[in-house]
Amino acid sequence: MRCPFCGHPDTQVVETRDSDEGDSTRRRRKCAACDKRFTTYERAEIELPSIVKRDGRRTDYDRAKLKSSLMLALRKRPVGAEAVETAIEAIEGKLRQSGDKEVSSTQLGEWVMKELRKLDKVAYVRFASVYRSFDDVTEFVAAVKESGKKS
Repeated sequence: MRCPFCGHPDTQVVETRDSDEGDSTRRRRKCAACDKRFTTYERAEIELPSIVKRDGRRTDYDRAKLKSSLMLALRKRPVGAEAVETAIEAIEGKLRQSGDKEVSSTQLGEWVMKELRKLDKVAYVRFASVYRSFDDVTEFVAAVKESGKKS
């Protein structure tokens, strides 16, 4: 694997760990040229279902888009990168377990909110306020109250 810092083709695996779910492997690597360390994740390439948008359009599942949405909700919140990866893996696990060729964006959004609720209540409310596009303050207050309930 090439070093993302200097581009050198020779990197050494320093540490290997399986995820809790056992569906991915985390590897800490060290570059032989610049001595910088970085993390890679290895997972089986499995085709995930297409996402059906509210307007009926269909798109391929995009891990980067999911991560971007989570990171936006978690912006300036005390949640580590590993916790975000774990949440993404949990959501992808639900996508795989569904066994469907297509999953609605509504269902995917509900899974995202469930994971955000476990990670950070503020991020959950941020995401819910955009995702559910509240019409008035009472809906927002209800979401805040919902965030305080046990998962």
